[in-house]
Amino acid sequence: QLQLVESGGGLVQAGGSLRLSCEASGFNMDDYIIGWFCQAPEKERERVSCISEDGGSTNYAGSVKGRFTTFRDNDKNTALLQMDGLKLEDTAVYYCAVVNLRVEVCSTVAKAEYAYWGQGTRVTVSS
Repeated sequence: QLQLVESGGGLVQAGGSLRLSCEASGFNMDDYIIGWFCQAPEKERERVSCISEDGGSTNYAGSVKGRFTTFRDNDKNTALLQMDGLKLEDTAVYYCAVVNLRVEVCSTVAKAEYAYWGQGTRVTVSS
């Protein structure tokens, strides 16, 4: 019954914004690193961002740094990804995942190590 459910994707024009949500059920998200990943058509799933279990540190892929912000709302057991200044190349399915590893920097965690994954939410950016 452990689940992650993403929402908030949709169609947006270049330069616009979206906020993605990832709601956890069946476990306490407070204890887990949260990662956001994207997968464009015919490409590998890639890490977009991650946030530490206490929310004290974050890390972003170079392609989204300065445009995306990840944060958590532990009261709602939810993680969020604020996406601003969207570009055509941001078009992808976005996934939320969690892992309970203790690391210095969350970006060192490989995607294969994340224990639980949502089903994804599709983001389409139009020109």
